[in-house]
Amino acid sequence: MKVYVYVDGFNLYYRALKNSQHKWLNLHRLAERLLNSGDNVELVRYFTARVSARSGDKDAPRRQQLLFNALKTVPTVRFHYGKFLPKTKRRPLVSDPTKFVEIHDTEEKGSDVNLAVHLLNDGWQGSYDVALVLSQDTDLIEPIRLVTQQLGLKVGLVWLDGRRPNKDLASVATFVRHVRSSDLAAAQFPNPIVRPNGTEIHKPAKW
Repeated sequence: MKVYVYVDGFNLYYRALKNSQHKWLNLHRLAERLLNSGDNVELVRYFTARVSARSGDKDAPRRQQLLFNALKTVPTVRFHYGKFLPKTKRRPLVSDPTKFVEIHDTEEKGSDVNLAVHLLNDGWQGSYDVALVLSQDTDLIEPIRLVTQQLGLKVGLVWLDGRRPNKDLASVATFVRHVRSSDLAAAQFPNPIVRPNGTEIHKPAKW
């Protein structure tokens, strides 16, 4: 089976990677572990956004760029960028709702829409037999339903946080897989990665 993989980068990070030791992740290799032996991963679409430096974590953009450099060594990976928007929000205190504080917040915009558009467009063009979607975003229910029910193609939903999948999202998918810690551990890049020209990409010392 010809497989295209659709990765919601921030969903993957916050659901499966943030508190793990497995952020140095080869997405192609992870997808292969989640599929059947006869399936062939032909393309991995990675939907993400460039982070900005924040108070207490000025090194975040550099670490992210190192991961991007690592992923760019994988021939099947394609990047699709949304926007990462820093902003301030005014929120009430739990202890006294009459008092408000301003907080720094960030919002990632565009990845879910971009993923849905490419999932549908690739399906209409007959680019894949199976689509593997790594996301828990319920906004994807309708595009997945269109692919499975109207185009008659298979969509595998990859659940990321170890919990029971959302029933509405799972109901429109052809099958569901769960990402386990052992899958993440087995799909790590080597450290360092040696490019064909001999230069090396090193995993961040702290993450």
